[in-house]
Amino acid sequence: MTPEVDLTDRERAVVNAFQGGFPVVDRPFEPAAAAVRERGVDITSTELLETIRDLDDRGVLSRFGPLVNAQEIGGTATLVAMHAPEDRFDEIVERVNDHREVAHNYEREHPHLNVWFVVSVAEESRVEEVLAAIEDETGQETYNLPKQHEFRVEAKFYVDGPLSPADAGDPTDAGIDLTELGPDVSPRDESTLSPAERDLVLEIQDGLPLTDTPYADVAAAIEQDLEWVLETTKRFEREGKIRRIGVVPNHYALGYTENGMTVWNVPDELVPEVGPEIAALPFVTHCYQRPRHDGVWPYNFFAMTHGRSEAESQRRIEQVRETMAEFWDVTDEDWDSLFSTQILKKTGIRLDERAAANTRTE
Repeated sequence: MTPEVDLTDRERAVVNAFQGGFPVVDRPFEPAAAAVRERGVDITSTELLETIRDLDDRGVLSRFGPLVNAQEIGGTATLVAMHAPEDRFDEIVERVNDHREVAHNYEREHPHLNVWFVVSVAEESRVEEVLAAIEDETGQETYNLPKQHEFRVEAKFYVDGPLSPADAGDPTDAGIDLTELGPDVSPRDESTLSPAERDLVLEIQDGLPLTDTPYADVAAAIEQDLEWVLETTKRFEREGKIRRIGVVPNHYALGYTENGMTVWNVPDELVPEVGPEIAALPFVTHCYQRPRHDGVWPYNFFAMTHGRSEAESQRRIEQVRETMAEFWDVTDEDWDSLFSTQILKKTGIRLDERAAANTRTE
């Protein structure tokens, strides 16, 4: 961890403990604190709640609660790259960011494609409309890179100390998993949302209330029974509409400032084999197959890594390259690493329109 990050051992334990696996029960902080105590960290439910609240107030956390899987809620999102000439960079970025459909936008190190943004829309057909408008306004071509296959989305950022991967002795065994607690529910084969489910998604997308009874507070806010909220939240977790529930760290605040998007020209027939192997590397947070663009963008495989120093980041990228080399003869022309140099926009993917468009009439 970088020296400027000032966390106590208890705070480090809490950050490491529940980046997922938080229980879906009426008073969740009680079993959560008991589980932390069983792992050797003395903490009460009140202290656990107060610690999470303080970390959230200080910006160490982005939020606390469910991480909603927007893809499963409705609509679509896509990654887009474009070139912004240096003498028009600010103007072009401003025009791109003015579109409310643009959720994230980063400047990345690349000799040509230096602006990378995410477009989120309720209807897939809207992607082409938004990109056409951006091209018309900026005079620059856009390159749509939709996700073709997702191998991993697991953005967890641990810190040195109690309940860390090093403390657990196994990079895959950090943290505490209490997902077995809560209602016994079964997934449903439904791609749309009921009006009540839509209300739940919109209420929790920015996190849970930091109180002793967060699910009861959500139930009161959307005028539903507590048991319905618990059962639906647990079912959404099992269906994949919620990726996980817990603390969501601000990785910059934890010192993970080296954000490297490695891109690879993997032979198409090897992607199904390569994907799971790269996704299994514990420091790879996102891993996708995306399309190439002939003559401009030769890469079809993306693996995102984060490091707390340039040296750590380079070591992790080298591990990705070594793993790739187990499958084919990787040359310098077969890959690149694009580091982000500045955040141009970061509003998060808003689900209001996407959830509304995917809500059935009852």
